[in-house]
Amino acid sequence: MAVVKAIPPQSKEPSLKKVAAYCRVSTKSQEQLDSLAAQECYYEERIRANPNWKFAGIYSDIGSGTTIKGRRRFNALISACRRGKVDMVLIKSAHRFARNTVDALETIRMLRRWKVDIYFEADDIHTLYESSEFMLTLICARAQDESESKSADIRWGIQKSFADPDSRYYQRVCYGYKHDKDGRLIVDEEKAETVRMIFRLSGEGASLSQIAQTLQARGIPSPWGKAVWSRETLRKILHNEKYRGSVILQKTFVANFLNHKQITNFGQKEYYEIVDNHEAIIIKMI
Repeated sequence: MAVVKAIPPQSKEPSLKKVAAYCRVSTKSQEQLDSLAAQECYYEERIRANPNWKFAGIYSDIGSGTTIKGRRRFNALISACRRGKVDMVLIKSAHRFARNTVDALETIRMLRRWKVDIYFEADDIHTLYESSEFMLTLICARAQDESESKSADIRWGIQKSFADPDSRYYQRVCYGYKHDKDGRLIVDEEKAETVRMIFRLSGEGASLSQIAQTLQARGIPSPWGKAVWSRETLRKILHNEKYRGSVILQKTFVANFLNHKQITNFGQKEYYEIVDNHEAIIIKMI
């Protein structure tokens, strides 16, 4: 006779949601560092207090939000999401995530494909739902506009400083110079002798490689303290107007505030120059 055996149901606890947090501040000012520490503490306590969540880490960056490239911890978070280590990310607001609308939306869509939700607390938006994309587009676009306006204000302020002959920008130190007690450029005689040697060798027809070999043979370290001098370092020294006592500002500028890339000024912007700003090391430029 057949015997029926009852198999009791196996109770299976629902898996805990792996939750991480992302924090970002723009600068290393003490106020912002304190804010960052407070955010990190708040999110760790919040995640650990939820019985349905598993703490998956706090990822923090210090720097601009206009580009994802260079944000080391942000990229580490994305990598953790891709590997299934994170199910949801808590962030204070959308502009902490990214101020570049295109970058933000591309990253959100990528995380959505991986079933990773981002919750922006201040905006009360979950990105896992496609219906949230319109609101996120508006929020990120507004954050990008704010960054562009702030960048324009900073550029305006810097250019106003360039027009001031007492601006600190005219007293930036380069190899062969140092600051006096008032912060003005004065000749650093020990390094100035090396500068004169570089110009003399170049005037005698020596190539950049030959000049580098001569400096290395004499045991003279580069401006960065290295035994080997690069040709680019020597080229910059030979074309630096500071060695004849002048300073030219805005030789490069940032054309796109989103990528922060410096490009050479070939006349697209004004130059600012002060002649006889400080004592010259050499008399004639090459």
